[in-house]
Amino acid sequence: MMAAGRGWLAAAALGLALGGCAALTSSTPSEPGAGPAPIARDPLAARHRQQAEALERDGQLRRAAEEWKIVLTITPDDARAREALRALQARIDQAVAERLDEGRKALARGVQVEARRKFLAALALDPSNRAAFDALQSDTREVEFITHTVRAGDTLTALAQRYYGDRSRGEVIWETNHLPPNPRLAAGTTLKIPEIPGVPFVHPEARRPAPAVAAVPTPDVPRPGPTPGPAAPAAPSTKEEFTSEVNPLLAEAREALERSDYPDAIATVDKFLAGKPGDREGLTLKKQALYGQAKSQMDARQYPESIQSLNQLARLQPDYEDTPALLRQARTRIVEQHYTQGVRYYREEKLREAIAEWRVVLEMDPGNANARRNIDQAEKLLRGLEQRMKK
Repeated sequence: MMAAGRGWLAAAALGLALGGCAALTSSTPSEPGAGPAPIARDPLAARHRQQAEALERDGQLRRAAEEWKIVLTITPDDARAREALRALQARIDQAVAERLDEGRKALARGVQVEARRKFLAALALDPSNRAAFDALQSDTREVEFITHTVRAGDTLTALAQRYYGDRSRGEVIWETNHLPPNPRLAAGTTLKIPEIPGVPFVHPEARRPAPAVAAVPTPDVPRPGPTPGPAAPAAPSTKEEFTSEVNPLLAEAREALERSDYPDAIATVDKFLAGKPGDREGLTLKKQALYGQAKSQMDARQYPESIQSLNQLARLQPDYEDTPALLRQARTRIVEQHYTQGVRYYREEKLREAIAEWRVVLEMDPGNANARRNIDQAEKLLRGLEQRMKK
């Protein structure tokens, strides 16, 4: 009797409304009762597996972990992916512990800049790490710096000797400026020379200017003008002046944005905005990161995720770039995905699952006539099958 019911269902399936899913109708349908074909899922998992392995080789451990989690979401029984994620998480935990230890040692030496860099590196690997966040909030402080325009022949050790009187401090300049190993300094580029607590600058241009003393006003008494003569040479201007350091969290977020690590950029700028909610630069950076993340998610066909990013962006600025158009496009793609999945379930004789998918379509697109018609037909078939089973 079940076989007869299935035959009747297969025949009735010919009347299913397939409008809006031409890509599916051009493919070969599964045989009734054969179950979902794994071919539709394996290539997607393989693509994320390749990305995870490439990111791990490149040292981008947190992004690699995210890719392995996606693989396990697609193929939950993938023992290899589960083991790879476990091993990678152990590497991340070890790296975080090392960065925290290095940061604490830098604090003990009084090198605030290096300590901040290490704690920020720990947060980049584990954004929820409370120890790193507390250390940044309470143990380190904003650091001032001067700017130095590189001249021919400059080296980090020479600059450290010039400003600190200690050639071994070159590593602090290297850390502050995010330089590559063994950098060659190009003439004309600008470097930050950070203040090191407890280590006074020795170069005259690097010393803090004395605070200005207000002059006592004197009566305006006419005096004879000076005898014309050659103008005295102007005092040499100092280009290397103290400026407030760019907030390290913003700098870290900007770097993440430049390498298209949007989750890292958003998480880091959110930490900054927690202390300065209305900061214009922070909000601009967050909007850029959300927009880039949404576009990347759409390219990867992660439409629900892209809608979440775009909704966050719309709350900050509804008309940012082409956000409204992207939202419409993402919703259209989600509707198509649910509609197509409903058709697949229907062909596999999973009527309840098909109805659930088409109801999602109607929630997002109440005027979708095909989904409504398919639900009516699937419910009639389901009632017919239930009645036959009772006989």
